[in-house]
Amino acid sequence: MLLNTDESALLIVDVQSRLLPALSHPEALLERTVWLAKLAATLNIPTVISEHCPDKIGHTDAAVMAAAPAALVVKKQDFSVCAEGCLNTGMLGGANQIVLAGIEAHVCVLQTALDLRQRGYRVFVVADAVDSRAAADRELALTRLRDNRCQVVSSEMVAFEWLGSARHPQFKAVHRDFIR
Repeated sequence: MLLNTDESALLIVDVQSRLLPALSHPEALLERTVWLAKLAATLNIPTVISEHCPDKIGHTDAAVMAAAPAALVVKKQDFSVCAEGCLNTGMLGGANQIVLAGIEAHVCVLQTALDLRQRGYRVFVVADAVDSRAAADRELALTRLRDNRCQVVSSEMVAFEWLGSARHPQFKAVHRDFIR
């Protein structure tokens, strides 16, 4: 199944500044997450950003927030963004395809993705926009997500599927600004 803009939302999980230094590839994670957030904004894809215990850990990295000015921000204490009282379907703009990016792949991203699948959403985890402290945990998480019928995709796959065609009105701008 392909992504399309009419059915998609972007969910960025816990990309908080104080968590980034512990990741196995923090610079790459941040660059791809900002890239996805800007792409979603360009294509008017609803975006939700979660923050895990922001009173203790701090808030979402400023670069991510700047890239997603219209994003809704939800605070949570549970690992899954789907925990009671955190994310409701209205926040996703009626989407049934959820594109996931963030950290940590084997904890909050995994639990959120599995909960979304259980609720009937089609989940697309962006492999180059998720990370964990240990690379092995990230790889195990991606394997488990595949085994549970989540689609594991790249950020460029997301871009080209959202565009669908070179005839898309935003194709030239997206190609110029995002595809290198």
